[in-house]
Order: sequence, then C-alpha cells, then structure tokens
Amino acid sequence: MKTKTQSNYFRKNIDKMSGYVPGEQPQDGQYIKLNTNENPYPPSPKVIAALKEEINEKLRLYPDPSSASARKKVAEIFGTRPERVMIGNGSDELLTIIVRSFAGKGDKVVYPYPSYLLYKTLSEIQDAEGCIIDFPEDYSLPEEIIVKGAAVTFICNPNSPSGTMIPVEEVSGIAGKIDGVIVIDEAYVDFANDNCMRLVDKHPNLIVLRTLSKSYSLAGMRLGFAVAQEGLINGMVKVKDSYNVDRLSMASAVAALGDRETFRENVARIKRTRERLIDSLKKLGFFVYPSQANFVMIKCQDARKAAKEIYQELKQRKILIRYIDQPRLDDCLRITVGTDEEIDALLDNLAEIK
Repeated sequence: MKTKTQSNYFRKNIDKMSGYVPGEQPQDGQYIKLNTNENPYPPSPKVIAALKEEINEKLRLYPDPSSASARKKVAEIFGTRPERVMIGNGSDELLTIIVRSFAGKGDKVVYPYPSYLLYKTLSEIQDAEGCIIDFPEDYSLPEEIIVKGAAVTFICNPNSPSGTMIPVEEVSGIAGKIDGVIVIDEAYVDFANDNCMRLVDKHPNLIVLRTLSKSYSLAGMRLGFAVAQEGLINGMVKVKDSYNVDRLSMASAVAALGDRETFRENVARIKRTRERLIDSLKKLGFFVYPSQANFVMIKCQDARKAAKEIYQELKQRKILIRYIDQPRLDDCLRITVGTDEEIDALLDNLAEIK
C-alpha cells in the first residue's frame, strides 16, 4: 500500500502554491514601523468609548449576522442604501468572498502587476486561471486589462505598492467593456484626490472595496466594506460566514465613521507629511513614484547601495520599511508615511547609509 505524505492530502493547486506573506509584525516594540501602511495616529476617542460600552455581558451572544448598524452607517456616510453595502472582516475577507462567489476552477481572474499580491493567492486557491497584465513603467492603466471571458478583474486604486492612481474616468471607461465583475480596491483612497464610489450607480458589474484599517486607524479591528448594486451584494451574502464580523468591530466602525473631524484631521496630517517625505527622498537622489496613498515607493537604481541592502541596514537600526523580493520590485522600497518624528529619523538614517 502506497503511503501518503502530508502534502498528498491537499488539493494539487494548494500544495504547489506559496501563499501570501504579510509584512513583518515584530514583537519588539522598539522599531519605527513603516512597513505595513498602518496609520501612525490613534483612532477616534469615540471608538475607545464605544468599545468600553460594548464590553459587557452581551459578549455571550452572537453578533448581528447582517452587520446592520455598520451597513446603515456606511450608507449614510457615502450616500447609498444599506442594501448596497456588505461588511467584512477587513477588506481581505471581502476579496476572498468575491473570488469564491464569481470564480471557480479554470475561470479567468485578471489583475495587473505589480499590485496587491493577495489577488494572485486567492485565484490560486480557487484553481482559477490568473491573467497577469503588466503595468507599464508609469503604472498607467494597461489596455490589455480587458480580457475576454474574465470572471473577475481587480484594480487596486491607488495601487499598492506603487501608490499611483488611475483616473476615475478611465476606470469607468473600461468597466462597461469587461465581461465579469470589476473590483476597485480602494483601501488607500481616502488619501487620494478622487474615488470610484459614484461609479456604482452607473455600472452593475462594479464593486468598490474600502477598509477602516488605514485612514480610520483600525487595522487591529479588521473591518472593511463593499459597495455594489443589490444583485451583487445579495449573491455574495450567500458565500460569507454566518457571523463574520464581531460586536466590537461593528461598534468601532460605527463610531469611527461618525467622527468625521478626527478622520479628516488625521488624513490631512498624513498627506502633509507624505509631500514632505516625497520632496526629501527626491533630494536624496531616489526616484519617487507619485503617490496618492499613505505610503510612497522609491526606486533605488541610482543609489550607491541596492534596495535590499538599504532595507537590511535600516532594519539593523530598528527602522522597518517594506522590501518586496519580486520581479520589477526588487530595486524598490515602500515606505509608510509615519509621524513627522518617525519620518525625520528615517530620512536621517537614509542619508547616512544610501
């Protein structure tokens, strides 16, 4: 009798895939952490108050499976109807739900490259056919993104890791030409000058994703939302876990979304620091991609040291940035916009080691 190894129990596509690798989360709190695009400022005080109020005997009960309070708040803030909103355990869960809802074995899942690496992982899990469309060097919208017969097409806008933005009019122009659903992943859009939310009314195949991890300082709570026309939302609800969002996350979302003043202040601070960071990096001789996100990506081709070497030396100095060892990115570094003090420390150290 032939003996199975543990890997033999997995589906073949799972056994051969490498899986998504998130950014480092060091246990040592001494690092200046500029590697995972977290907000450097605390969440709204109203979030803390809401969490304290929610921590009571009701924790023994399941949360609302429809996340009605959060859906209602999202609809109120973004001028839509709760029926067009779906709440997820971070926008990553919503990405998973989307791929599971629309793509099966052999179906085409389209995404540009370089972009968010999770799109590739999710398509591999479904054993779908990943259609990778190369971005041009300036990260403008590639014409080849329209793939005949595509089940799902992903566009991260602003893009990660480049921070670049595709104009909304261009996104709208291709949405009607795409066969399947088109997903506009707007995780970083609150730091940009425009967004695609208004396109939901126009395109029945379009889904806009948002997260509260970045601009609302709630990465630790894991809450995101999708906005699309009712037919798409109703179908995706069939795929989600019964109780996918907990009570505390829902309470924090409602409170954070309701505090527009804190949200606007923190976004404005980050945008100001971003512009200073870009100017300073250019003066240090790096090529800096134009960013509409809460991070910037630099190319180190003219630097005295390679990107990986700069990353490693900064890490030794307790400063973490993101190095992605992938084609077209291995001469680049991605830097989260931190506080002014954190950025000063980064720039001082970069000036010494580059």
